[in-house]
Amino acid sequence: MIFQQLINGLMLGANYSLVAIGYTLIFGVLGLLHFAHGEVLMAGAFMGFYIILWTDLPLYITLPLTMIATGALGIIIDLLAIRPLRKDFHLAPLLSTIGVTIILQNLAVKLFGGYGTRFPDAIKDYHFKIGSLFISSINILTLGISIFLMIALYFFISKTKIGKAMRAVSESHLTAGLLGVNVDWIVLLTFGIASALAGASGVMIGLAFHAISPFIGLTFALKGLVVMLLGGLGNVLGAMIGGLILGMAEVLAIVVLPTEINLQDIFSFGIMILILIFRPTGLFGTRITQG
Repeated sequence: MIFQQLINGLMLGANYSLVAIGYTLIFGVLGLLHFAHGEVLMAGAFMGFYIILWTDLPLYITLPLTMIATGALGIIIDLLAIRPLRKDFHLAPLLSTIGVTIILQNLAVKLFGGYGTRFPDAIKDYHFKIGSLFISSINILTLGISIFLMIALYFFISKTKIGKAMRAVSESHLTAGLLGVNVDWIVLLTFGIASALAGASGVMIGLAFHAISPFIGLTFALKGLVVMLLGGLGNVLGAMIGGLILGMAEVLAIVVLPTEINLQDIFSFGIMILILIFRPTGLFGTRITQG
């Protein structure tokens, strides 16, 4: 039973990681908590839904198209709601992202209704039995895609020229600019990459849970914040590992703790409170933009 739940926790945690990485990238380069990031995930889920519904394209085409669309949405959010404000009042961009959250959520309710929508079956769901374990092909695919995207991002940031420029901007906008880095372009690219990952997570959440709604963004945005605190603010590797830890911890809590009430969220935010009290820099340390 516990091993079965650990498998489910890995799948859930991989989605948490993708959301948290987006938060972490944006926090790393701007020192900004992008509260609309969860709504970008929700938008990605619905974009993937309609691409599959209207075109019947396979998942390996639907997923990149959704990532491109949500990446463009993230860039638009930066250009319209964040960049014009970030040089003036320090809290203005933060408040602006809250406004974007409200706009996107209410727009989704208006367009798609306030109830859950069944996500189309983009792939056939097979179940494999290994001993006493039952493993779904969707779980394998979700975990595999998530890990692939995380590894690809890690090597992109570590090895490429653009990735090194992103790391330079995360250390200091001023120093990076003096070294010839186009800071505004890097910030824009970061929003695009973070939002593309959120879009991929939205599609995989739809596949795994077979349903989406205009309110899924809030749930996963909050869990992404917990993971970011768990791994360390601005720490991409910490976000990757922290998401997997939280996912497995949540499902194990369901097995170990009483089931009369839903303790999953209580457990998650309990972890967040303990981290803030005893290790506010997170398990893997904090990286904060110097300005």
